[in-house]
Amino acid sequence: MDSSQFTPVHWLNHWSETTPDKIFLEQPVDRTYQTHTWSQIKAKVDHVSSSLFQLGLKRGDKVAIFAKNCAEWIIADLAIMRAGMVSVPIYPSANAETVQYVLEHSESKAVFIGKIDKWELAEPGVTGNIIRIDMGYKTMPCQYSWAQLDNFGSPIPDFVPHIDDLMSIIYTSGSTGNPKGAMVNYSAYGWANQQIVKVLGIDEKERFLSYLPLAHITERVLVEGAAYHSNMTLYFTESLEHFVSDLQYAKPTIFFSVPRLWSLFQKNIIDKIGNTKLNILLSIPIVSGLIRSKIQKGLGLEHARLTASGSAPISPAIIRWYQKVGINICEAWGMTENCIYALGNFPFNERMIGSVGPVLDGCEIKTTDEDELLFKSPGLFSGYYKNEEATKEAFDKDGFFRTGDLAKIGELGEVKLIGRVKDNFKTAKGKFVSPVPIEKMLAQDTHIELLCVVGSGMSAPVCLVQLSEGASHQPREQVRSALANTLKGINKRLESHECIGAMVVVKESWTPENGILTPTLKIKRHVLHEMYNEKVDELKGNQVIWEDELNA
Repeated sequence: MDSSQFTPVHWLNHWSETTPDKIFLEQPVDRTYQTHTWSQIKAKVDHVSSSLFQLGLKRGDKVAIFAKNCAEWIIADLAIMRAGMVSVPIYPSANAETVQYVLEHSESKAVFIGKIDKWELAEPGVTGNIIRIDMGYKTMPCQYSWAQLDNFGSPIPDFVPHIDDLMSIIYTSGSTGNPKGAMVNYSAYGWANQQIVKVLGIDEKERFLSYLPLAHITERVLVEGAAYHSNMTLYFTESLEHFVSDLQYAKPTIFFSVPRLWSLFQKNIIDKIGNTKLNILLSIPIVSGLIRSKIQKGLGLEHARLTASGSAPISPAIIRWYQKVGINICEAWGMTENCIYALGNFPFNERMIGSVGPVLDGCEIKTTDEDELLFKSPGLFSGYYKNEEATKEAFDKDGFFRTGDLAKIGELGEVKLIGRVKDNFKTAKGKFVSPVPIEKMLAQDTHIELLCVVGSGMSAPVCLVQLSEGASHQPREQVRSALANTLKGINKRLESHECIGAMVVVKESWTPENGILTPTLKIKRHVLHEMYNEKVDELKGNQVIWEDELNA
């Protein structure tokens, strides 16, 4: 049988029979690493799934998971599938309003609740008669505990979902408006998992640290799904405080991250060694290998055969910097709607730096006359839950999904993303500006951690900047001078209507908690535009100004 036709419940049964004592999950609790073998997981899944029926739920009901990544997250997900129910993951950073919307829109009957930062702020969103089940960690009050589920319900008959059944409703993080619930069936999920395992050559010897939200499709497919197909071992981190030590413990053979973390790693290395000293050491043949090895070991990546970045554009300058220390970062692109298996620079090709790579095996792409990227594969979602109009608008007449991304396809087949259809804006001059290519050029300045170009209806585009931690401790005038030189150089390369009028260093950090970043750390451009457009509308002349100077 084609393994893409296997559901996770098939794999649970298979591995618990063929490798019952293989450790599948390792979870640190109070700095002790707890192991979970396949036979132990199977027993717990059986208990939890039977408990769901005992609580009055039935097949087809929606069950939410609201928690940080942990071994129990995977077990709860498997139990929901084993019961023939539909999982609804919720980002652990979601605010009360988003939590309430997702639970009500999905019609979830129960919710598994795990570790959540500041759960008191999220609890008002868990309303009505929904059943709360804790996952064994300190969290908001729940009616039922994880331990109770071991003796709660009678065993239920073996059940394996049909490959065409709905597996999960995955709510997009949404940079505008309420999130949409993408319906993912077992067929699309299984196909994407199988393709990832094949393309990346994943086997049972791999080690993977699961730390990006499992509520997001990337972690759900690339980590959880690929693990079912390959029988690799998954590790988790106990908290942000212990992230580095847990990464060093896991020693992952594959490590995916987001640009912001790669940038932070880079900063920490430079701060520790010094940029000038590092460049000198790397230029000495005998010493350079030792330095690379020391850096990789310090990151916990000495065994990583594959490293990659996604979720948002990464600066080519950062990729080239990591090349110098012996780490080749492959850039990839995917969406909730295509189970993230779409485009990727696999294996790493230096000539494709600055792109998200070519289309991956089994997928099709094309662009419209307006440069919108269209996509088709067996891994596509089946539509948006309770939103037929949005589903209809999402596909063209040939069944290609409208990604909303603007792209150019290069001579090597590599895809360069040049913005979002909805990101482009008109300034007061009446001409369209595509901000993403400009942001990529500006992002190469190491003083900048995050940036966003806004300008809809304004006299000229303005670049809002959040400084890197290192730059924030440097003398203001020194940073101003460096940023002004960057701005001047970039403006020389732009059309007159694209030129950045000014660069504004913002006062408040951008985070998911204050609503400026999505849970996957994408910047909400419309939010920043609303916050700053009146303050910065008339700024011009290549000036660099701090937010606290605007009203001075």
